[in-house]
Amino acid sequence: MGKQKMSEKLAASLAIPLKIITVLWSIHIVQWFLGLKLGFLGVFPQKIFGLKGILFAPLIHGDFGHLLSNTPPLFVLSALVLFFYKKVALRSFTMIYLLTGLAVWLFGRPVFHIGASGVIYGLVAFVFWSGIFRRNFKSIALALLVVFYYGSMFMGVLPGQEGISWESHLLGGLVGIFVAWWYKEEIEKDEERQPYSWEREPELPPRPFFENDLFEKTKVERERERQERERTDWF
Repeated sequence: MGKQKMSEKLAASLAIPLKIITVLWSIHIVQWFLGLKLGFLGVFPQKIFGLKGILFAPLIHGDFGHLLSNTPPLFVLSALVLFFYKKVALRSFTMIYLLTGLAVWLFGRPVFHIGASGVIYGLVAFVFWSGIFRRNFKSIALALLVVFYYGSMFMGVLPGQEGISWESHLLGGLVGIFVAWWYKEEIEKDEERQPYSWEREPELPPRPFFENDLFEKTKVERERERQERERTDWF
């Protein structure tokens, strides 16, 4: 890939995450400036009125600290998926976004769940498990990179943490694993395995171990041929 195409691909991969972050910050600034409490737009499990949170919960944050902690990983992971898994990036993000909210609605505690952290955990799991399922150099390298930078996030799936929707973290991670498995066969062009040299070479026609007429010749004929070869070699 040329430098120009690489730059264009990078710019395209950063554009959507930047728009998502802009939307999140715009919503929160308006909420703060007007003194609104938008927590009621979160997921409230097993209640009909809580279904709207499947769409809106990741857009709502409790305070600036909450939003600030989610902004870098959401931006980086979204850009990472868009750049390296372009073929399935938008579908994967949409599935993680919606299925995480649905899973929290089905299995979460009866409180309002808000924030984009469930989506973030889904993206982390998607990148890591894509490396496990796809087993190519690029995906494994990305998996190791994610573990290095975001491995400490594992603690977020443990229950009993006050004020934290650990259900969103856990269920988002499980959804990310499912989505990675779902799209494991839709590999990118740079993930296609190049044939080995011996696979590119044409196959030689099979040769018999013995001459075809070996057993049809008499002992006298074979002896005569041997003597003729020796005379030829001598001269």
